[in-house]
Amino acid sequence: MSDPVLELRHIHKAFGGVTAIEDFSLTLRRGEVVALVGDNGAGKSTLIKIISGVHPPTSGEIRLDGQPVSFADASVARERGIEVVYQDLALADQQPVYMNLFLGREPVKGLLRLLDRARMVAETEALVKALDVRIPSARATIRDLSGGQRQGVAIARATHWAKKLILLDEPTAALGVAETARVEAIIQGLKARDMAVLIISHSLDQVFRLSDRICVLRRGVQIGVRETARTGKNEIVSMITGLAEAGASEAGAAG
Repeated sequence: MSDPVLELRHIHKAFGGVTAIEDFSLTLRRGEVVALVGDNGAGKSTLIKIISGVHPPTSGEIRLDGQPVSFADASVARERGIEVVYQDLALADQQPVYMNLFLGREPVKGLLRLLDRARMVAETEALVKALDVRIPSARATIRDLSGGQRQGVAIARATHWAKKLILLDEPTAALGVAETARVEAIIQGLKARDMAVLIISHSLDQVFRLSDRICVLRRGVQIGVRETARTGKNEIVSMITGLAEAGASEAGAAG
């Protein structure tokens, strides 16, 4: 078993008097895909924002490669090797693929510090080939790509810059069956590249196809973590909805 990349220890997050996350703990390792599931309002997106430096935890500890860390903002988390692919992808539609891959981190050359476009194109072509992201070329404009191709570019950008961990927030929510399959293949490729991946998905079919472990949140409370191979959809649904607990309570009252 590989060493932990990320450890969350007793994370608590409150906004004023409202508790969004209550006592959450989780470990992620290299070459592992962990799925974070729960109904709307469960706290999944808040947790992603805590890990990526958007929100500081109210209390608790975040450890990266065994060392305690504190992210002042999202740029610090990125510097430490954590990348996020949000649902809106944050791509510049009017720019080519290679410019999107280096957005905000463009390499320059020479005394005049001109953009090193040749380097960006070459690195983009190498990466999309390695990940099997099927786009016309690195010079294609984002607005001309399909939804699945855009998602592939967003994941490729995260892969290019991530050194530790990639967070995926509903990566295939707006895609059809064929494009979903392509994106899932890219995610499986990330695991093969020994990357740690945390994915939020509303699709349990997808969760069971991709993940090694499943973490369930309900109303900000961590209900449990299960090894995917040792659980089933019925158990996960029961954990998400609380039906198993309700049934147990009713049985106890009847007894």
